[in-house]
Amino acid sequence: MERVVEYAGPADCGGPLARLTLNSPHNRNALSAALVNQLHQGLRDAAADPAVRVVVLGHTGGTFCAGADLGQAAGGEPSGDREGGAAGRSGSPPSAPRGDREGGAAGRSGSPPSVYDMAVARAREMAALMRAIVESPLPVIAAINGHVRAGGFGLVGACDIAVAGPRSTFALTEARIGVAPAIISLTLLPKMTARAAARYYLTGEKFDAGEAAAIGLITMAVDDVDAAVASLVAEVGLGSPQGLAASKALTTAAVLEGFDRDAERLAEESARLFVSDEAREGMLAFLQKRAPSWAPAEG
Repeated sequence: MERVVEYAGPADCGGPLARLTLNSPHNRNALSAALVNQLHQGLRDAAADPAVRVVVLGHTGGTFCAGADLGQAAGGEPSGDREGGAAGRSGSPPSAPRGDREGGAAGRSGSPPSVYDMAVARAREMAALMRAIVESPLPVIAAINGHVRAGGFGLVGACDIAVAGPRSTFALTEARIGVAPAIISLTLLPKMTARAAARYYLTGEKFDAGEAAAIGLITMAVDDVDAAVASLVAEVGLGSPQGLAASKALTTAAVLEGFDRDAERLAEESARLFVSDEAREGMLAFLQKRAPSWAPAEG
């Protein structure tokens, strides 16, 4: 199997850390099934190594994470967009029979899962990945120096500490294609200020690392990501395993309560939006590089 998440332990890193590197630049580190599975495995491997005190989640290429792999979801080959929006420009956006759009059940009368069911499953997988980061007994530091879009925000929000460099950009453009940042709200809303969340959820504006730090999305904006992360790793490495795990648990308890309360509802809401007529038009317009039908007429 192709490695799209590279794992390096303390022996390779020269310190008390495990480094997980998203290494699928051809599709802007989109959340393919392989990347999600390997990221889960990397978190488990790190937690099982007594020499590891902290995990650093980094990336190759110009995008930290582009979010959902739309090419995979639609059965096409993903390729991604130039600034790291939801990856996958080939193929058509998903469609569903009208009866499936409000929640078809998988496998009824031996039938294959509906598009809605598959969308619910993908949303649950995203929630499970974010939860795995939040629940890990190890502190997780995001090292970002590239674009963050869509589900990439969910990973950033799930990390305990996030550092971003000057090449980083952020944009929540879901509303522009007829959907909403539903599942990733589980980790975003506890971190971002309420005013900032409303602004960027609704406008889809692009913002930089300085603004991301100001609104609580990341911990710090820096010129040298590697140096800043190395300093943080050194400080965290002074903590005991028990002390770090217990301290992290204090900061994540409310977030996990939100998962318990809202994850299933948000997965279903995400799927309902994803298979809707408006989302189909929005994704088709995105793939065809045109304005969607609801956009104001020019002139």
